[in-house]
Amino acid sequence: MDLQQKLAILADAAKYDASCASSGADARDSRKGGLGSTAPGMGICHAYAPDGRCISLLKVLLTNACVFDCAYCINRATSNVPRARFTVQELVGLALDFYRHNAIEGVFLSSGIIRSPDYTMEQIVRVARELRETHGFRGYIHLKTIPDAAPELLEEAGRLADRLSINIELPQRSSLESLAPEKNFAGIRRSMGRLRERIEAHAEDRRTAQRATPPPFARGQSTQMIVGADDATDATVLGTSTGLYASYGLRRVYYSAYSPIPDASRLLPPQPPPLVREHRLYQADWLLRFYGFTPDEIMSGGTAGMLDLDVDPKLAWALSHRGEFPLDVNLAPRERLLRVPGLGARTVERILAARRHRALHMEDLARLRVPLAKVRPFLLAADHRPAARLLDSADLRQRLVARTAFTAAARPQQLALF
Repeated sequence: MDLQQKLAILADAAKYDASCASSGADARDSRKGGLGSTAPGMGICHAYAPDGRCISLLKVLLTNACVFDCAYCINRATSNVPRARFTVQELVGLALDFYRHNAIEGVFLSSGIIRSPDYTMEQIVRVARELRETHGFRGYIHLKTIPDAAPELLEEAGRLADRLSINIELPQRSSLESLAPEKNFAGIRRSMGRLRERIEAHAEDRRTAQRATPPPFARGQSTQMIVGADDATDATVLGTSTGLYASYGLRRVYYSAYSPIPDASRLLPPQPPPLVREHRLYQADWLLRFYGFTPDEIMSGGTAGMLDLDVDPKLAWALSHRGEFPLDVNLAPRERLLRVPGLGARTVERILAARRHRALHMEDLARLRVPLAKVRPFLLAADHRPAARLLDSADLRQRLVARTAFTAAARPQQLALF
């Protein structure tokens, strides 16, 4: 099997890892006329750095062969899919060629389990070591770590990578034991704890390190959770995420909607969850991390432990807490403005800065690109008061849902978080 065939198989197999999200753009190929292309090459994806830069990454698996037989995984041992494996030298050469041709700025590397967790982690570390130490590679490296691997291998991975991730896999321990019995729930948590200790121990070293050099230890860790493969409710998912953020200092929890696979186990649902459920969980996650909401508050806008799929979680909360509104945009404190549907965290900061100089009118909010149709029922401004009894009207939800649907239809583009 030649290198291009391996790349086609192993880049496709890596698409199930949600922790490297693509940016949105229509595919345009220069072969059809014109100059330039947005059609991605095999294995190249886009991710966003903490400072907002979009960076191109080579995203592949070392191999899609695996000795584990996790029921939900397309690459499980009993799955009938084409298999391939890069050697360390092939993968290093591939990354360097892409980099020299200015096609990528970094590498995202994961793998199925070969022989054992230690052997697999050793191969992943070898790729990173070759890039960093032999070839002086200073680009971004994100390594998926194997939780059952020896601590010294995880330590070396942290010294070589910018970011590490350990997949929690499923939101419930009972589900992991049922669908992936070869994986150790306690071992995953233990490895996350060790990484947090090492990341925090090197925090001062990272602050003093030069930006041009790789960090002395990874800047953070993330995880991924499959949604819809078990009976976990959204309340359970968000409760698990809250615990992970608090216990292990994670940078992100990624949510991946379960996708049915060929010859699936009877333990798995025959239909995938609606994709909008994954989107609502990301929105709820944002509320947890940046807007001061608790899981119970977020879930108060849903039913039976599930988020409302028709409206975003902040709007669902506001509709179920109408007594909290309307808020005066010129007087309300930051923490309360953050709860107004349609106001993002950056917009709230701009409002707080602007109102120091003069009372804000609705036209001022329009200049800040606030969706006025969405905020009108919930805000007071110098020239605006909501219509009498608007907040109490039974059809307010229907009106707001209709307006959101119209706006989305008028502007067919990548969904915003709020």
